[in-house]
Formats: sequence, C-alpha cells, structure tokens
Amino acid sequence: MTTSTHLLRRRRFLPLFVTQLLNAFNDNLYKNAMVLFVVYSVYNSEAEEARFSAIASGVFILPFFVLSALAGQLADMRDKARIIRIIKACEIPIMACGGTGLVLAWQGTMIDTLAIPLMLLALFAMGVHSTFFGPIKYAILPQHLKKNEVLAGTGLVEAGTYIAVLAGTIMAGWIAVEWAALAVFVIAVIGYVTSRSVPPAPPMIEPQPLDHHVIRASIALVRNTMHERCVFYAILAISFFWTIGAVLFIQFPPLAKNVLMASKEVASLFLVIFSVGVAIGSMSINALLKGNVSARYAPASIIVMAVFVVAFHFVCSAWSVETGGALLGIREFVVEPLAVPLLLTLLGIAIAGGMFVVPLYAFLTTRVAPSQAARTIAANNIVNSGAMVGGSLLAVSLSAIGMPITDQLLLSAAMCLISAWLGYRLYRAEGETACPDTAA
Repeated sequence: MTTSTHLLRRRRFLPLFVTQLLNAFNDNLYKNAMVLFVVYSVYNSEAEEARFSAIASGVFILPFFVLSALAGQLADMRDKARIIRIIKACEIPIMACGGTGLVLAWQGTMIDTLAIPLMLLALFAMGVHSTFFGPIKYAILPQHLKKNEVLAGTGLVEAGTYIAVLAGTIMAGWIAVEWAALAVFVIAVIGYVTSRSVPPAPPMIEPQPLDHHVIRASIALVRNTMHERCVFYAILAISFFWTIGAVLFIQFPPLAKNVLMASKEVASLFLVIFSVGVAIGSMSINALLKGNVSARYAPASIIVMAVFVVAFHFVCSAWSVETGGALLGIREFVVEPLAVPLLLTLLGIAIAGGMFVVPLYAFLTTRVAPSQAARTIAANNIVNSGAMVGGSLLAVSLSAIGMPITDQLLLSAAMCLISAWLGYRLYRAEGETACPDTAA
C-alpha cells in the first residue's frame, strides 16, 4: 500500500497528524483573517497593501531564522512529545492576544495604535510557536514509523498541512473577523488536547547542554549540517522553493484586489486552489516513487511549475474587466472568460510544487542519523527563513519602485530554474556514498 493511509489508524501517527493539522489550520485562519481584513478594510493603496502583506510574512518568518538552532537542539535532546505539549499550551494565550487585536480592528478601535500591533505581536509569537514545532513534526517520523513508511508519513503530513491550510484559508475569507477571533482561540485549546495523545519520543542521544547563543548556534548548526551533499542540495532547493512560495503568497491578496478587481473571497479562493494543488502533488509523488526517497522527478516538477507561473503571468496581464469600481464576487469572477485558465494555471503551479518539495523533506530525515534529524530540519528552517525574508524584502522593494505585481510573477519563474538545477544536483548526488540512507 504505497500511500500508507493505514498510518491514519495508528496511535504512533494519528495524534501527531491531527495536532499538526490543527496547528496549520489555526496559523492560516489567523494570518489570512488578519491580512485580508487589513488589505480590504483598512488600506486603499496597492503599495500599502503589498507592504503590509510582506511585513506580515516577514514577522511570521523571522523567528525561524533566529530561533531554529535552539529549537533543533531541544527537539533532539529532549522528549519530542513533551515539547509538543508545551508548545501547544503556549498557543492558547497567543491566540487570545491575536483574537483581541482582530476584535478591536473589527470595532474600529485604535486600529493603528493598538489593534494592528496586537495582531502582529500574536503573529510573531505564532512564528516562534511554529519554529519550535517545525523540526519535531518531521524528525519524529523516523522514530515512530518504519523505514518504508517515512516517505508516506512525510507525504501525509505535507498533504494534511495543505488541507488544513485550505480549510483555514476558506474560513478566513468567508467568516466575519469577530468569529475568526473566537475560532482561533477554541482551535488552540483543541490542539492542546490532541497533543496530549502523541506517544513519547525520548531523545536518541544523551541530553547535552543547550547553546543559548542563537547566532553562534545557528552558524554552527548550518555548518555542521550542510557538509552532507544530499542534505546541502535538498536544503538549498527547498529554500528556493519557499522563497517562490513566499513571493506568490505576498502577491495574491493585492493582485486579486487591484489587478483582477476581485473580492477577498476570490483572494481566499486563490490560496485554496494553491493549497489543494500542493496536497495533490504531495500524494501523487509518493505514488510515483512507490515509497522510495528520491529526487528523480524534482527537476522536471519545478520546470513544469515555472511554465505554469509564466502562463499565470500572461493570463493576469491579459485580464481586463469593467466593474465600475465594485469588486467581483466568486460568482461574477468565475464567469469571466479568463477565470478558468487563471485557476487552472494556479492549480498547475501548486501540483508541480508539491511534487517537487515532498521528497526533499524526506531526504532531511532519512539521510542523517535519527539523533540528528530535528537539528537537520532546524538548519533547513534557518536557511529557508533567510531566503523567504529575502524574497519578502525583494517583493516590497519591487512594489516600492513601481513594478507591477503581474511582472513580479516572472521573478518566481526565474527562481524555479535555480531550484531545478539544485534538484538535478541532488538527484546526481543521491546514489553516491556521500549520501547514505541512515533511516532506521
């Protein structure tokens, strides 16, 4: 059974899967409810909207860059299940803070002086929360799963993540912001309850003193991890992929509003299509590879993604509709002649992206010793977040100098070519002795 959906009936996998699913759902419900409300109800300028979207992305990503080294040390040297429960307990007060900001913004009370700062503070705290959770959700898999189940488990986690992103994005676009404020708090409580059922995952090495000097620890972690050729190429390829993803996600809300003249529900639909596509790609690549961890299809997948990004650019550039200043709802949008090509190209981007990235994450947990898995994921998060912050700053800079958002899409297509080259280098390296398979 190549997809190993039987894992969803096992206590060694199901509680982690559900906890991660709720985590991704809450992250995206909160972040998208905040960004869509500010873009559509507070600002009225494409540049300001793109800037706020980029700032929100940067605020969420920054903790990954600063704290991933500490997170990786903790995950490898302490019981992973216990850390998960502590992390999920912290989510409850974080969402109480964020929900308060959303309610104040909905009421129009001190939007710039209190509501937006509270929302960004909670978003930053959720970034810290996800920084410490991120290394565990992949590193715990080789500890609880059999060798031939790791790729399937990784694919299920990735697909479940994007299904959760899908659900959170839909809810953010369709429910009132005050109800979103309540929902994020309730889901945080449920996530803590499910985390208590994750089986113990004690450290596989003797506990060692933690290096709390985050800069020194980060440099040492990346240096010690990147000497493995497969891990080196996998991390770089993933980093370019998520830089592309960060740029695209920053562009979606202002592109929908100012280029396509579409409502926040349509902007939410874009994110939904993207999430569905990545989930499809995540499961499809596991079926193609039949459970084997390989970058065989990585170069072709990311090249296909680049083709779809270029097609998406041309469709957006050709978009022309007279609305008299009103924004198109879902019904009005989907009957436009170019709506179907637009959504299909977006779906193609996401499917190809999912097929590209899932095997690369599996490399990070199967090509290093299990006792090093969490720190390898943490090193990956450091490099990824630095690349994504760089992509966010580039997107802000291009908007500031007046480059149209549709033309910025071509930047994403160009970065796909670099990712394809890195994927090819990884495929060439995976059969060499420098790229051993150490999964248990």
